[in-house]
Amino acid sequence: MIESKTKMSKGKKIQELESLVYNLEVELQKTKTILGELSGKKKPKSTDHSLKASQMGSEDNNEEGIVVEGVFNGQIMIGPDGKQYSVPANYASKSKLVEGDLLKLTIDKDGSFIFKQIAPVDRTRLVGHLVKDKETEEFVALAGDKIYKLLMASITYFKGSEGDEVVILVPKDAEGVWAAVENIIRAAGSNTQGTEDFEITL
Repeated sequence: MIESKTKMSKGKKIQELESLVYNLEVELQKTKTILGELSGKKKPKSTDHSLKASQMGSEDNNEEGIVVEGVFNGQIMIGPDGKQYSVPANYASKSKLVEGDLLKLTIDKDGSFIFKQIAPVDRTRLVGHLVKDKETEEFVALAGDKIYKLLMASITYFKGSEGDEVVILVPKDAEGVWAAVENIIRAAGSNTQGTEDFEITL
């Protein structure tokens, strides 16, 4: 019994130290980014979703209601006129929407919103660590030297916790800020029970 408690305590300490290391890495990457911007050596890259939406999106009225095509920016859909449409976080999480995906929104005459993914961008799968940003108290994925924002609904769905490994999807040919969570691999010794709806495919 004493030996079991000792092992559990040791495992918890290791997990806490790993979380501390990941948090320090996140802070280091944020500091490097700010330093690079201030020195002019590294300019922040971002995809212009509004421009893409104006070039590829459309808006139409028909018997179904109002149909709008636009671009998903990681949180919301941007229409061709620059209007922003809230995408339900649960839908974005379960559909694993990635920045740059083209969506079609049908606004029924009763006011209900129906989203449909019509043209997904090419994706790249990465494995990183799930870290809670101490400044924002939000979860992020640390993959290599890049930090990606994550929808809280995705973390809740997979019952992720700090220190877990996270499998994410990001745009293949663009600089993304947000990532879609494909799955979570729980840290050793974690008591959190996850969903069994998905299989991990690496």
